[in-house]
Amino acid sequence: MRNLDENTITQAVIERNEKIQDDRLRHVMASLVQHLHTFARDVQLTEKEWEKGIEFLTAVGQICTPTRQEFILLSDTLGLSTLVTAQNHKKPENCTEATVFGPFHVADVPMVDLGADISNGMKGVPFYVKGTVRGVDGEPIPNATIEAWHADEDGFYDVQDPNLIGCKGRAVMQADSNGAYHFKTIMPECYPIPHDGPVGKMLEAFKRHPWRPAHLHFMLSAPGYERLVTHIFREGSNYLESDAVFGVRSSLVCDWVHHESGVTPYGEQTGKPFVTTEYNFILNREKN
Repeated sequence: MRNLDENTITQAVIERNEKIQDDRLRHVMASLVQHLHTFARDVQLTEKEWEKGIEFLTAVGQICTPTRQEFILLSDTLGLSTLVTAQNHKKPENCTEATVFGPFHVADVPMVDLGADISNGMKGVPFYVKGTVRGVDGEPIPNATIEAWHADEDGFYDVQDPNLIGCKGRAVMQADSNGAYHFKTIMPECYPIPHDGPVGKMLEAFKRHPWRPAHLHFMLSAPGYERLVTHIFREGSNYLESDAVFGVRSSLVCDWVHHESGVTPYGEQTGKPFVTTEYNFILNREKN
């Protein structure tokens, strides 16, 4: 094909890609090319702007490491993660809503017993979390696998400390035979997503803040049920209305009750403050 111009290049690329054997991939690439080319025409993209865009995406890739996923931050802050999550997790109204996965999950985290202290020495106010895992008809889901992870009181995850050995603020556990779970940790606080890289510069240019409200991440799974990736947020936390990654759902906001002192949920007398919360998860049945 010769002498292609701004009016003929799009169809030429689509036709060139027609040899893609995977039907889904061929469809996705045709749509991607059409939308990219339409965008360039719509804004009359200049060569200088195109070069800056390539430089930005290159910088996003270059800062990525096994413990820092800048492309997830980019997807999150542009709302793409929330869009993809929403279209792929349509559920019955009473099911727990899904939200963004985030960049701080770690695979192959050790399993702990129910009631364990998963903070493993993290700094913060003692935090006792409990609840149940049930299905859409109210049935308890015994032995559901529950993975939890969160930041410390300074807003940092364990993977953000290169000198740290072992897991802190994260663990995998199983609900009991009645679908109940409980564990101890420390109360996470609001934190800014990593903003010392290209995504941070983008937010600064857009006059947007990088902050997230206080939350815990959860991933739940059980045979016969859809996997759920979600958070629970602290009622009254800052940034609930302006979460940098658009992850807040009203149904995921709950009371984190502050206690000045007294008897903890584990029956221990303490003169120090602690916090308790309860959240009951409802999983959707797996589609046949």
